[in-house]
Amino acid sequence: MKRKIHFLILLAVVFLLCSCASSKKFVYLQDMEPGQGYPCDIRYEAVVHTDDRLDITVSSKNPELAIPFNVRGGSFRVDAGGSVTENASSAPRGYRVDVDGNIDFPILGKLHVEGLRVSEVTSLIRDRIVAGGYIREPLVSLEFLNFKYSVMGAVGHTGTFSVGGDRITLLEAVARAGDVSPRGRVNRVAVIREEDGQRVMYMHDLRSKDLFQSPCFYLQQNDIVYVEPKYNKEGNGDKAWRFSTVFLSLISAVCTVIWATK
Repeated sequence: MKRKIHFLILLAVVFLLCSCASSKKFVYLQDMEPGQGYPCDIRYEAVVHTDDRLDITVSSKNPELAIPFNVRGGSFRVDAGGSVTENASSAPRGYRVDVDGNIDFPILGKLHVEGLRVSEVTSLIRDRIVAGGYIREPLVSLEFLNFKYSVMGAVGHTGTFSVGGDRITLLEAVARAGDVSPRGRVNRVAVIREEDGQRVMYMHDLRSKDLFQSPCFYLQQNDIVYVEPKYNKEGNGDKAWRFSTVFLSLISAVCTVIWATK
C-alpha cells in the first residue's frame, strides 16, 4: 500500500510538471499600479504614406456643389428635371497616394499629402475648395481603405492583418496574432517603421508601462511587428522538452503496467 501511494505521488508530480512547463512566465504591464492614472494620446491620428488608398468625401449644404469633388472615374448625367447624378464606375475606390506622395483630386488637381495627418489632409482640401470659391463651407471626411500591418516571430500565428479604420495599438496587434508564444521574448518586441525614406526599428518591453509613451504604441500603415524568439532554432529548446516529457510519460506508463500486473 505504501509503495502504491509513493507511486501515485510521483505520477502526479510528473503530470504537474508536464502541464505547467508550457505556461507563460511573463505578465504584461506588470509595473502598473491599480487605481493610478497613466496618460494616453487620445488625439492620435494616422499619417498618410505612399501607396495608401484614401476614401475622401466632400459634402455641402447644397449637394449639387459637392458632386464634382466626389468623382471617382465616373461621369455625370443630367436628367430632365436638371438634377445632376454620377454614373457608377468600375475604377478602384479611393485615391491612391503615388510614389511622389501626391493624389490627383478632382478640380483641385495634384495635392501632396504624404506625411500629413488625417486632419491636415482634410484641412488642406477644405481650404483649397474655399479659396477657389467653389463651396463656402465644405465638409471633408477621410478614411483609409488599405490600412494594414504585419506580425512576425514568436506569436500564435504570423501574417498581415487589415484594420477597419486607422487606429490600432501594439498590444491589440499582438493579441490579434494569437499573443506572444511561450518561446517569445516579451521584452524584445520590435516595431519596424518607414520614416523619411528609411526603416527604423523601435524595441519594446510589454511588461513595462513605458510602452504607453512609445511612438509605436499606435501602429501606422505598413508597420512590421516582430516578436523576438528566445532561441534561433526551434529544435534546441522545444525538442529537448518534448523528449523529456515523452520519456517521462513512457516511464509512467511502464510503471503503471508493471504495478497492475503484480
